[in-house]
Amino acid sequence: MTVYLTLLILVAGLIQGHCRPQGYKHKPLEEMSKEVSNYADIAQKIIELAVYGKAQNRSYERLAAFTDTIGHRLSGSKNLDLAIKYMYNALKQDGLENVHLEPVKVPHWVRGEESAVMLLPRNHTLSILGLGSSVGTPKGGIEAEVLVVESFDELKRRANEAKGKIVVYNQPFVSYSETVVYRTSGASEAARVGAVASLIRSITPFSIDSPHTGWQWYQPGVPQIPTACITVENAQMMARMARRGTRIVLQLTMGAKTLPDTNSFNTVAEITGSEHPEQVVLLSGHLDSWDVGQGAMDDGGGVAISWEALSLVKDLGLRPKRTLRTVLWSAEEAGGVGAAQYYEQHKRNISNFDLVMESDLGTFAPMGLQFTGSDKARAIMKEVMKLLTPINVTSLEEHGEGTDIDMWMKSGVPGASLHTADSKYFWFHHSRGDTMTVQDPAEMNLCSAVWAVVAYVVADLDEMLPR
Repeated sequence: MTVYLTLLILVAGLIQGHCRPQGYKHKPLEEMSKEVSNYADIAQKIIELAVYGKAQNRSYERLAAFTDTIGHRLSGSKNLDLAIKYMYNALKQDGLENVHLEPVKVPHWVRGEESAVMLLPRNHTLSILGLGSSVGTPKGGIEAEVLVVESFDELKRRANEAKGKIVVYNQPFVSYSETVVYRTSGASEAARVGAVASLIRSITPFSIDSPHTGWQWYQPGVPQIPTACITVENAQMMARMARRGTRIVLQLTMGAKTLPDTNSFNTVAEITGSEHPEQVVLLSGHLDSWDVGQGAMDDGGGVAISWEALSLVKDLGLRPKRTLRTVLWSAEEAGGVGAAQYYEQHKRNISNFDLVMESDLGTFAPMGLQFTGSDKARAIMKEVMKLLTPINVTSLEEHGEGTDIDMWMKSGVPGASLHTADSKYFWFHHSRGDTMTVQDPAEMNLCSAVWAVVAYVVADLDEMLPR
């Protein structure tokens, strides 16, 4: 029995050793702190190049050229194909290493022609944006009376009034994470009670009569009805009308359809590590966007700084011990589809992923990083953030986030997301207003510096971040 237990312990130790990242030595924090502080001069060089030097405004100009040339980039669209080719060629021309495309299958939803017209109590055209994966209306559209509700609870209370009607949700904006459920699930909840279509107040705290789109999901076993977002102004207007007892009738026409999944690619570029090339610090943003605006903010900015970070390191002649890998995801807006397939393709090497980073909440003035990882890894990251004192971006907050890196963090890989002064992010999110006008070159310079300093230093430390 003793021999059997000893063998079990030995085998468990071997398995544990195999699962740990190579070089996982638990160096004392004091020693790590001193090691990190030695990067102060390199961090300053990166900052100077990005913010004041020859690379000043480069990420902004690259993004402007890209979005002005390609425009929006919906999953499955020809524009996304053009965007991938554009970025592949640009990364190659920039002299980055191992530039390549990794195939993925992505959804292909087409918006088609769409309109909504109020017929009663007066003639009025509503601005709408159909939601991703929505079905279209029958030929000739849907003409129906409107039921306005403020919440799912009100819809349930008034379920006997909903049959044959268009449900209009006038839910107040609380926060994106709390309110977006009306966009993602509103159609199915309305269909459950017999509605023929649903229109959702756009998920935004501010509006200038601007609808905001996004993806929605039909629930299994529930009829699929057409669904779109309307402006805050029109949702509130119909709510006022309904409270006065006014009968509202709309004509809704949507040519939306879902085609078979199509071929696409995640776009990859690297600076290969000098000592542990198999170990990776991953930087990322998503290359696809919605089919309105330019997708400059969401997520062109994240793409631009994830490219720029590698350019800054290259331009300074730096080569970290581990590989810096930038991945530009496909089909994030459809639910992180490209990133999920990347995870499945690469998770067998999960022990070699040191840190995964994503920028997908705007590249406004940087405030710090949000981080998910062990207490020891957090302590090291706090030391790394001190290197950004010259630009006053030293905050390390809780909870790294990002659709494209979430599965890595759930599997124990440390993850970081860029936190910026994003109070206006949802003003423009998924709307026609997401253009280069939202972007600021000086703020993008700072974001690029943060992204490059953090990625380079973590990739060059003697040891990987502790799990």
